[in-house]
Amino acid sequence: MEKLPKIGIPIIIAAILLIIVLAKSAVTIGSGEAGVLYKTFGGGVVIDEPPLGEGFHLVAPWNDVIVYEVRQQELFEQMKVLSSNGLEIQIDASAWYLPVYNDLGKLHQNLGEGYLDRVIKPAIRSAARSVVGRYTPEQLYSSKRDAIQDEIFAETKKILEKQYVQLNEVLVRDVTLPPTIKQAIERKLKQEQESLEYEFRLVTAAKEAEKVRIEAQGKADANRILSASLTDKILQDKGIDATLKLSESPNTKVVVVGSGDSGLPLILGNN
Repeated sequence: MEKLPKIGIPIIIAAILLIIVLAKSAVTIGSGEAGVLYKTFGGGVVIDEPPLGEGFHLVAPWNDVIVYEVRQQELFEQMKVLSSNGLEIQIDASAWYLPVYNDLGKLHQNLGEGYLDRVIKPAIRSAARSVVGRYTPEQLYSSKRDAIQDEIFAETKKILEKQYVQLNEVLVRDVTLPPTIKQAIERKLKQEQESLEYEFRLVTAAKEAEKVRIEAQGKADANRILSASLTDKILQDKGIDATLKLSESPNTKVVVVGSGDSGLPLILGNN
């Protein structure tokens, strides 16, 4: 085997070192991620520049890049909290969150990669305890679920705004009461529903009775007015009109004028 020229050995060493440097310097940021640059000899975490975006980057081999997911993420929490009367309630809730992109350096510097456990979980638990403590189990079970969801979101969001985290939504998926309390509430709600149905039937019956009374009163008033307006002369005229119409019938044979009672015409039929 021929010996390598003396000049070839340094070239090979330089090439190997270059490959190592390039390998240490090359950073690829994936989809939905961003990188925080840490300068070993330049002041540590870079907070006055935007984070490194998706794609390929070259950095000095003595620096470091910490990659964070910047997509929306979900936290699922089961929390045991106390209602206003001291009963233990279990709340199942989800929180949708993501780090504030342009504050990613500050997030890393102040909270680090464990920011979920350091601030988000404590924030949502604190908000849930505060909000649920304002309501009774009955309110939580029936009418106030949407309200507590909105209030937990508002209180958690207020805490996280100072922690470089953006909260998009809080969803209360389930409220679990002690079995005995749940059964008592369901019985009470059933009784209330039955009472409302009974009241509705009474109101409907009363309205129907009032309608019949008004109709009957209207008919009575109409008959009274009609009776008061009828005189003997009017009745006689109407009788004559009716007699004339009957006389036009082919079944009528003889009309004797003035032969009936009260002076009305008398109609004699075929028989």
